[in-house]
Amino acid sequence: MPVLAERCLELLAPALQTPGAVLVDATLGMGGHTEAALRRFPALHVVGIDRDPQAIALASARLAPFADRFTAVHTTYDHIDDVAAEHGDDAGLVQGVLMDLGVSSLQLDETQRGFAYAHDAPLDMRMDQSAGVSAAQLLAEASEAELRRILKVYGEEKFAGRIAAAIVRRRATAPLTRTGELVDIVRENIPAAARRTGGNPAKRTFQALRIAVNGELEVLERAMPRAVEALAVGGRIVVESYHSLEDRAVKAVLARGATSSAPPDLPVEPETHKPYLRLLTRGAEEADAAEQARNPRAKSVRLRAAERLRPTPEHLLTRPTDRPTRRRSTA
Repeated sequence: MPVLAERCLELLAPALQTPGAVLVDATLGMGGHTEAALRRFPALHVVGIDRDPQAIALASARLAPFADRFTAVHTTYDHIDDVAAEHGDDAGLVQGVLMDLGVSSLQLDETQRGFAYAHDAPLDMRMDQSAGVSAAQLLAEASEAELRRILKVYGEEKFAGRIAAAIVRRRATAPLTRTGELVDIVRENIPAAARRTGGNPAKRTFQALRIAVNGELEVLERAMPRAVEALAVGGRIVVESYHSLEDRAVKAVLARGATSSAPPDLPVEPETHKPYLRLLTRGAEEADAAEQARNPRAKSVRLRAAERLRPTPEHLLTRPTDRPTRRRSTA
């Protein structure tokens, strides 16, 4: 079930109702948000991006009734500028961008992918199992200092040092290959008092490893400015994040666009320094109790949205950074 689907569409609606509108669903997943958008806006074309080939296949099957208005692209969403250039309007721009960040229900439900700490499975955690380093490889090769950094920064784990040291001791005798083994290590190295609150004690460690394995924050930090630049004037972007690191990255890019770049003592604000975004939410919106009851994943959601007012001033444009080669589109 897509999180806050109605609210997302409500925020995007003024931009998606324009003739020939294109929405990029930058995190396609199972296609729930895309299906809702295609049903609500009969003239809309949606381009869905996902790095997970299984998600592309399942979402494409689900969206087969809308095949003439849906295009799937297998890539990471930091290629959103390339996708917009290929599938957007004559200027290579789109009218809407939607991002539903983090791990998808497909990946959590497929226990053999290793995302869930509640099920014993191979330690994989890759969103695209055809590329990259698995969680097992990362745990086998990273230094103790790097493991401690990953757990502390990406998982905000207070006991990162104890857990990292225990992982290094364990791998000296046998490699870690199963999620259950990692859960046991985490549980044994968190004080009993801390284990009694906050849910499963392995939750933060699994979040941290998933983020590291998939380079999630690096992809997001590249993707956000490119998503804004892919928007036509009047276009809108909606982003749902699920932990503070994601939300911080989203907030920084949107706030930058919604703030004048002129020195505060100038008597007249130059046109080239005026904000190029208008924030559509007051802070980050959260799901109400009814939404949380319908969809447990909504409990941690933070939603932000903005509208493109004008092109980004030249002095505020950022240079693209290196990224992997883009993959192919599938109609």
